[in-house]
Amino acid sequence: MNNTTISSPIGPLTISADDDNIRKITFSEGTGGDLDKQLSHRVLSSACRQLEEYFDGDRTEFDLPLNPEGTDFQKKVWETLLDIPFGYTFTYLELAQKLGNRDTIRAAGRANGQNPIPIIIPCHRVIGSDGKLVGYSGGIERKQWLLKHEGAILF
Repeated sequence: MNNTTISSPIGPLTISADDDNIRKITFSEGTGGDLDKQLSHRVLSSACRQLEEYFDGDRTEFDLPLNPEGTDFQKKVWETLLDIPFGYTFTYLELAQKLGNRDTIRAAGRANGQNPIPIIIPCHRVIGSDGKLVGYSGGIERKQWLLKHEGAILF
């Protein structure tokens, strides 16, 4: 696995990739990251560039090869998340309905929370049915920042 850490407005992000795909993004604590020598890695280099463009407000969609590790159901949820457009949100119920079964709402919520590639697979765009920001692996403050950055929320 190849890794690099970048600075972002929501804190350092560590990006992990195999030879051909992004596998994971983790939120790091601390003061920031330096782009390390892994920038010679084609996939990591592209991910760093696209994330910088996203945070600068110049990118609304990612075009990266992804291969998150998970069950078939989790992967189906994560694929569905990719259909939520920049600047929009789904509720957990809407996510379950999009998966074809509103009774999967809890399982869909769990899978959303276990997304190993946040931001690029936009799990932050899923909110509570009452419009409240609930659950995010990176913390509610990051979720709020991301949604505000995308114009999905105004506070």
